[in-house]
Amino acid sequence: MSLPQPHTNADDGFVPEYTFPDWYTRNAAQRADATPPVAWHSVDNPALDLTTRCRTCAAAEVASVTVRSHQGLLVLMRWQAIDGPFCRPCGVTLVRKLTVRTLCLGWWNPLSLLIYAPVALVSNAAAFRRLRRLPPSVPLPGRPQADPGAPVLRRPQAYVALIPLAAAIWLLAAALASVS
Repeated sequence: MSLPQPHTNADDGFVPEYTFPDWYTRNAAQRADATPPVAWHSVDNPALDLTTRCRTCAAAEVASVTVRSHQGLLVLMRWQAIDGPFCRPCGVTLVRKLTVRTLCLGWWNPLSLLIYAPVALVSNAAAFRRLRRLPPSVPLPGRPQADPGAPVLRRPQAYVALIPLAAAIWLLAAALASVS
C-alpha cells in the first residue's frame, strides 16, 4: 500500500493576494503625504534602525559602551566583555551585574588582584558615568526594559572582595615586617 503524494505543481494558478480592509483604505486616502504607511515592526521601516537602538529594549536614547567582567581563578583567568548600544536602565543593569561578578570572583589570582580586576572595575565605572548622562528612554512596545535593581554596594556578593584584599594586605604587611 502506498501513501498519497502531496500536490507539488507550482503552476496551479494560486497567487497570494491581500486586499486592504475598507477602514484602512478610507484612512489612507486622508493622509496628506503620498508615502505608504509603514508599521513600526516592519523590516523596511527606516525609522527603526536597530543598530542605533538599545540591544535589550530597542529604546532610541543609547550610548555605545563596553561592560567588562573578570574572573580570576587560581591558575586561570576569564574575561567577559559585552559591548553595544544600551539605554540608561538596561546599561546600568548590566554594569551592576558584571561589576558585582568581578568584585565577587575577580580577585582569586595574583595578577587579577593587582591588574585585571581593577582594570575591569575602572572600565565599568567609565561606562556607568556615560550611561548615567543619558536621558530617560522609552522602549519599543513589547520589549521591556531591564530593572537596574539595588546599587552595587547594597548587594552582599560585592563584599566578597574584602577577603582577598585583606589577605593581600596581611601578606604585604608580613613581608614588610620580615624585611625590617
